[in-house]
Amino acid sequence: MLDFNIQLEDDKVVLRPLSREDIGELEELASDPDLWRYYTHDLSQREELEAWCLPAFLSERLQFVVVDKTSGKIIGSSALGNFSPRDGRIEIGWTWLGKSYQGHGFNQSMKKLMLTYCFESLGLERVEFKTDVLNMAARKALRNINAIEEGVLRSHTLMTKGRRRDTIYYSILKNEWEFVKRENEW
Repeated sequence: MLDFNIQLEDDKVVLRPLSREDIGELEELASDPDLWRYYTHDLSQREELEAWCLPAFLSERLQFVVVDKTSGKIIGSSALGNFSPRDGRIEIGWTWLGKSYQGHGFNQSMKKLMLTYCFESLGLERVEFKTDVLNMAARKALRNINAIEEGVLRSHTLMTKGRRRDTIYYSILKNEWEFVKRENEW
């Protein structure tokens, strides 16, 4: 079962569960509306940010804040959700980083920590990811960690400003984990 109090860390980042006290710092980090073009919520709006946090506070999703170990600042968020113990699967998603923290290897550190937890601690069979088919940066990041593209669900998700998103799925399976771990430059 998921441990909603777990903290994951490496030499670059700490992933710790989101708390209500983090909302102010997240609000400041999320204030740029351009960050949310490919996202299901516009987290630059306080009420949207609070609605997005609610599943974490209800223990429906293990939402982490990402803390840069060098500065001690919160730099973004990522989560584990849609957990199916029976099927041995979980989704890594709800991921974002403040603009000034993108492209510095933080995302790879986060993914490695979360994948290691999923496969090596939870013993899961499948970790899945999904994103907007138009979000080429996210798709590239998923390919870079050797996640396998599976297909597109058309008109799958309602986005901000009423747009319907085509969602593209990726996954890593338990029997692929050793290869993924070995081949990535984490």
